Amino acid sequence: EMLLILIIPASLTYTYGRMVGSQRQGWSIFSAMFVLFIAGVIVVYIAEQHGTPAQHAAGLHTHAFSGSTGGNMEGKDQRFGIAGTSLWTAITTVTSCGAVNGAFESLTGIGGAVPFANLSMSEVVFGGVGTGLYSMLLYVILAVFIGGLMVGRTPEYLGKKLGRKEVTFASLAMLAMPLLVLVGAGLAIALPGSPSAMNNSGAHGFSEVLYAYTSAANNNGSAFAGLTVTSNFFQSTLGLVMLFGRFIPILAVLALAGGLASARKVPVSAGTLPTTGPLFATMLGATVLLVAAIVFIPALALGPLAEALTS
Repeated sequence: EMLLILIIPASLTYTYGRMVGSQRQGWSIFSAMFVLFIAGVIVVYIAEQHGTPAQHAAGLHTHAFSGSTGGNMEGKDQRFGIAGTSLWTAITTVTSCGAVNGAFESLTGIGGAVPFANLSMSEVVFGGVGTGLYSMLLYVILAVFIGGLMVGRTPEYLGKKLGRKEVTFASLAMLAMPLLVLVGAGLAIALPGSPSAMNNSGAHGFSEVLYAYTSAANNNGSAFAGLTVTSNFFQSTLGLVMLFGRFIPILAVLALAGGLASARKVPVSAGTLPTTGPLFATMLGATVLLVAAIVFIPALALGPLAEALTS
């Protein structure tokens, strides 16, 4: 099941390489996605295997031993253990899947930060079928633009110059989701009636609300649970976040694609930034992390990161 969830969105990077006439373009994008994916799996596995501060304070044994996987097994299926749950958690939050085989509500603070991080990156690590690729291509354009500024040349991608219009559309598509999530979650937290809908208080309660809007905007469907969203406010705002979180990026991407398709192709020169190879793949991954961190780190510091330090 995990392989089938990943195989189509992951293979679209290969398809993209064939479409543009350069398989190395596709492999560079796949490499950046794959490294970010593996990093998420490792972090959530280590966090869940390490267990919670409460377990350690109680003197519980969290190391794996014969007959037990150890770690934080709260909310997890005994058949899958820490490794299977960690892998599933990472796979279904980098893609537009939303299925779970363990309770996100019961993840450790750092373990719970991984689904947040995957969604905060706009699900560009493989992502949904088609949506993950075009979302990652927005970051490609931003990375090329930044690289062009660093060398003092007009940025180009696949022979097309990237100007103000292209970067504006790319930025609009990338920033629509964070704006919707943070405004929606901020309004929900500010309402006096929201605490009654939350199963937990403090940092974990904040995580429940923030994750609900992050999941809605990213077409994921998973939840931190513990939050009752049957009120008119939650139903309306989550629905609006779903609507605009889908269509604003789609419209911006279509406008960007139309502009690039009609642009005149320019020959490759000595100042053209190479968009293949390990260097560009590293730059692309760093761009994804930088944008997500700038936008979401303050909010995550109030939720899963605060929980990791205090509980």
